[in-house]
Amino acid sequence: MAEYDDRDRTESPTQKRLDDARARGQVPRSRELGAAAVVLTGGLGLSFLGSLAGGRLLSIMRDGLSFGRGEALDTGRMLLQFEHAGVRGLLTAAPLLGLLLAAAVLAPLAIGGWTFSGQALVPDFNRLNPVSGLARVFSMRGVIELFKSVARFAVVALVATVLLWKQFHSFSGLGAEPARAAIGHAMSLVGTALIALGGALGVIALVDVPLAIWQYHKGLRMSRQEIRDEHKDTEGSPEIKSRVRRAQQLIARKRMMQEVPTADVVITNPTHYAVALRYDDARMRAPVVVAKGRDLIALRIREIAAEHKVALVEAPPLARALHAGCELGDEIPARLYAAVAKILVYVYQLRTARGRGAGAPAPPHIEMPQE
Repeated sequence: MAEYDDRDRTESPTQKRLDDARARGQVPRSRELGAAAVVLTGGLGLSFLGSLAGGRLLSIMRDGLSFGRGEALDTGRMLLQFEHAGVRGLLTAAPLLGLLLAAAVLAPLAIGGWTFSGQALVPDFNRLNPVSGLARVFSMRGVIELFKSVARFAVVALVATVLLWKQFHSFSGLGAEPARAAIGHAMSLVGTALIALGGALGVIALVDVPLAIWQYHKGLRMSRQEIRDEHKDTEGSPEIKSRVRRAQQLIARKRMMQEVPTADVVITNPTHYAVALRYDDARMRAPVVVAKGRDLIALRIREIAAEHKVALVEAPPLARALHAGCELGDEIPARLYAAVAKILVYVYQLRTARGRGAGAPAPPHIEMPQE
C-alpha cells in the first residue's frame, strides 16, 4: 500500500475513516476536561456532604478507640471491630466516591461518546521503540502537550497560593474548634478550594477540548488519492461495475426476449426500432410493453416474433414514440391509446382472416397525436 506524506493529506476524513478509527478505539479525548470534572465534582461533593461524612467518620474513630483491656487482648474481637469500622467507612465515603466515579466516566464521553474496541487492548510494541518515542516527544503534538502541562501547573499553583493566602487564618484556627465542628469546617474549606481549582482547570479545558477535536481530525486527514482508493474499495472498481452492468443487461435482455412470443403485436420502424405489446382486456387497463430495442436488438425481436407468428406492424412514428416513452412493463401513455387501438383491431382482423383462410386486411394508417 502506498505511503502518503502528511503534506498530501489536505482533505477532511470521510465518514468511513471516522467509523474505522472509532472501531479501533480512536476517539477525541481531553484529559483536562476529565481532571476538571473530577476536581469540581469532588469540591461540590465535599461542600454538600463533607459535614455529614466528617461527623460519621468522627463517630467511627471514637467507636474504634473505645475498648477495654480485655477487648484489646482478644484478637478475634479486635479484627471484627476493625472490619465493622471499615464497612462503615466505605458506606460513609460511598456517595462521594460514586460522584467521582460518575464524573471520571462521563466527562470523556462528552466529546468522544461511548466506544469499546478489542483492538485497543492489543499490545502495540511499536510504542516501545525509543526512536519513535523521541519523535513523539519532539513533535508538534509533544510541544503542545508540554505547553499544556506547564499552563496547568502554573494555573493550579497560582490558584492554590491565592487560596492558602486568603484561607490561612481559617485553616490555622481549626485546631481551636471542637472536633465535630472542626471536621465540618475543614471539609467545607477543602471543598471550596477544590471548586476553585476545578474552575481553573475548567478554563484550561475550554481551550483543550476544541484543540483535542482539531488534533483528532487532523490526524485522520486523507490525501485525495486515499479518498479515491477508499471510494474504489467501497463502491467497487469501474471495471468490475461495468462488467456487472453488462451481465445484468444480458440477463434482462434474455428475459425480455422470452416475453416476445407472448406479445400480441410487434410495432417496428421498420428496421431501427421494435416494440412488443401485450394486451389482456380482462386483466389490463391498457397494453403493456414486454420488449423493446434498437438495431440488432430490434432485429432479434422481429426474428423471434416471426418464429412464433406474432404480428409485425410497421408504424415508424409510433414505434419511436413507444421506445422513447415507455420502459419494460409500463402501460402505454394515454395519448397513444387511439393509435395502438387501431393496430390491435388490425391484429384481431388479421387473426380472423388467417383462421378463415382469407386474405390479410389492409394495414391501418396511423396518425400520431399532436404534442
